[in-house]
Amino acid sequence: MPWQQLNFQCPKSDTDIAEALLMQAGALSILLNDAGDQPLFEPLPGESPLWDNVIISGIFAIPTDDLNNPTDFEDLAQKIASHLTASRVWVDLLADKDWEREWMSQFEPIHCCEGLWIVPEWLTPPDPTAINIMMDPGLAFGTGYHATTRLCLDWLNQQSLQDKVVIDYGCGSGILGITALMMGAKHVYAVDIDPQAVLATQQNAKRNHVDGRISAFLPQQFVTFCENNTRFKGDLITANILAKPLIELSGYFAKLLSDKGQIVLSGLLYEQVEQIQTAYAPYFYLDDAYRFDNEEDKHWARVSGQIIV
Repeated sequence: MPWQQLNFQCPKSDTDIAEALLMQAGALSILLNDAGDQPLFEPLPGESPLWDNVIISGIFAIPTDDLNNPTDFEDLAQKIASHLTASRVWVDLLADKDWEREWMSQFEPIHCCEGLWIVPEWLTPPDPTAINIMMDPGLAFGTGYHATTRLCLDWLNQQSLQDKVVIDYGCGSGILGITALMMGAKHVYAVDIDPQAVLATQQNAKRNHVDGRISAFLPQQFVTFCENNTRFKGDLITANILAKPLIELSGYFAKLLSDKGQIVLSGLLYEQVEQIQTAYAPYFYLDDAYRFDNEEDKHWARVSGQIIV
């Protein structure tokens, strides 16, 4: 069955009424997309940030006898637009597809660094002799596509992780912790503010047969764990989150690490490196900041170091 998609470019203040009018008209699905190029960073639980200028789309099934008569949908689009402050209104005809396969086709295996691949769970690893991390890219941040994830993976690949205890703070999909385990780490303690990320980490760990060596927590649960295990120390912290929480967590991270403990940080823009170095310098001997040199990724950075004893 083909579909009609009605599209409206509006300010975000029109979103609620547009959604209500589309649902009232019989839309089967409603999509919200950025009409400009405005980044939205990872929200806290319960937050639902929205772009200032939005493309709101409603998808409608087309009855068989109306396939050659798009006028009704064009009239409906204009009727809905009369209630909105819409700068653009248009109607698209969508051919029927296997939408699950369409979504899956967007993902390919990623060669992150020497001997390491991130592979969507439905695909065959290109190199069976490599470390292949099988991932579901759906639930949480961390598919291997983003430069900050790859910066951390590149660093992990250069370390000796055998029998290390790793804290993956801001674990997202669990990709960094799972990689550490596949490279020989003894146990990973994964922490995230998002319950979906905790769930995704547990599920992805099971996919990669390391679920017996990873423990996933919300932040307060991890605090309680540490209070109940006062001798607990990690050998390594990975934290691929935003610059502001990284700065706030510098002292806390230092307390979690053993002597000779290491840290690797990303999720930060290159122009934020100096702020991160200032926050971590009292606690860590820091390496030079690193970034990829290709045009697409060079504005993201990585900071790493070893704790000052």
